[in-house]
Amino acid sequence: MTIEMKEDDFIVSKTDLKGRITYTNHIFMEMAEYTEAELLGKPHNIIRHEDMPKAVFKYLWETIVKKEEVFAFVKNKTKNSNDYWVYANITASCNLHGNIIGYYSVRRRPNPEALETIIPLYKRMLEVEKSDGVDASFKVLTDILAEKGISYDELIISLQK
Repeated sequence: MTIEMKEDDFIVSKTDLKGRITYTNHIFMEMAEYTEAELLGKPHNIIRHEDMPKAVFKYLWETIVKKEEVFAFVKNKTKNSNDYWVYANITASCNLHGNIIGYYSVRRRPNPEALETIIPLYKRMLEVEKSDGVDASFKVLTDILAEKGISYDELIISLQK
């Protein structure tokens, strides 16, 4: 079953450098169907849905370690095998010296019209990924961007509107 976020909800979480959850708000727990005790200290990918191409996460990690923010549409899986889509903003958290000390993510309800584009794109990427690997999957995305003459950020932000 797909669960939908409320229009005004925000999911917030923080992780350490290895992606282990160090903070989660109540909306995250409610959406993911986990308790705080079940989430704290666990890898954030505890909620990764198998419909998500690994290429999206490769791009995400390559970007945030450079202290650049990432926007992405992400399908998550709940403890009870339900799912939910989010429009995520992920950034590095830095100390006063500019060193990355963890990661911070705020997610909100995705534009339903955006999912009409994202779902088939991710499905195609996942098909390619299963047969030809993560790099080939990411090439599906970069080829679309080149064809449209836009950047990844321009595509994702324009879809969310």
